[in-house]
Amino acid sequence: MGKYKSVTAPLEVAEKLIMEVSKRLNVGSKDVMEALRIVRNFDEFYEFQEKKFKDYLVPDKDISDMIRGAVVVDSLKLIKRGDVKEVLVTFDRRVSEEVIAEALKDLGYEVNIRRRSFLELLAS
Repeated sequence: MGKYKSVTAPLEVAEKLIMEVSKRLNVGSKDVMEALRIVRNFDEFYEFQEKKFKDYLVPDKDISDMIRGAVVVDSLKLIKRGDVKEVLVTFDRRVSEEVIAEALKDLGYEVNIRRRSFLELLAS
């Protein structure tokens, strides 16, 4: 996945993280709004994801946002483990690791950066 950065977070944290990263970048693009809609309607989109045999959901993006480099969220993976709901947020390759780490720290989390290969990511 190259320079894409991913964070697995509980459902409530994923929404806050997307908003915080977007705020830090001063971006309010279509992909951010669509990603928030997916996270806020987790159960419906999880069902859709399962029905269509999709691993990842890709928020709509405007071409103009892509040209300007204003895309924040590349894709989302909705995860259910029993009663626990999590979201794997994959940020656009132009979003820096530092911005994501600082956003997580501001939300009160200790940041542990772990680099994985594409195959490891697919297996998770």
